[in-house]
Amino acid sequence: MPTTRLLIEYDGTDFRGWQVQPAGPTIQGTVEAALATALRAPVAVVGSGRTDTGVHARGQVAHFVTDAAPDAHRLRAALNGLLPPAVAVLALEPAPDGFHARFDARRRRYTYQATTEPRALDRRTRALFRPAPDVDAMNRAAETLLGRHEFSSFCRTKSETTNRVCTVETARWVPGARAGDWDFEIAADRFLHGMVRAVVGTLVEVGRGRRPVDDLVRVLGARDRRAAGPAAPALGLVLERVDYAEPAFAAPPAAPPAAL
Repeated sequence: MPTTRLLIEYDGTDFRGWQVQPAGPTIQGTVEAALATALRAPVAVVGSGRTDTGVHARGQVAHFVTDAAPDAHRLRAALNGLLPPAVAVLALEPAPDGFHARFDARRRRYTYQATTEPRALDRRTRALFRPAPDVDAMNRAAETLLGRHEFSSFCRTKSETTNRVCTVETARWVPGARAGDWDFEIAADRFLHGMVRAVVGTLVEVGRGRRPVDDLVRVLGARDRRAAGPAAPALGLVLERVDYAEPAFAAPPAAPPAAL
């Protein structure tokens, strides 16, 4: 049966996360409702991963299966006409045979967007950290995360995931476009429930002198969520992209500006 994949961007502020649930709107439920209207049949959508309440995405990948292959161009246009402004389908195309958005993913990349200055326009997507933490200390501590580790200390205690080993390829703070803005970039083969927010919250404690720079060695070894710091606010977290074995699935390039 034909499989179609989507590249989805969303502002998660007003949603109860990705996964369908009875209490409140979700991204998955919103996309499924739009697809059901456009295709005139119920459709189940599978995402590359579950983002929590209030978390955003620039590059969430999802797929669905239908009896007949839809016209990708028309369907994308129809979906963007049906979806609320907080959700946009950036790309839609036929997927390779057997493609699975979640199980075929090789790498996921997140950014945690923070600032040390009050922001008005970015207040829904950039967390305010005051007093300003020591970013150099946080970067030295973040080096401990690189490589293959057991991340139980950074996983929600109620998570049903038994395999908590992840391989982290990137973990670093980089300056944003404006003074006072900082982005934490992290990429790994997989992430646990609440992992990135717990990592950020723990690094901020290092940056504020509440933990020594080398404390993440102890935290990882404890395999106990109580050893790590509090989770950073959801609003700063963005799923940037999901990588697969085949060539990158990305939004089409923007059209050149029209001549005046």
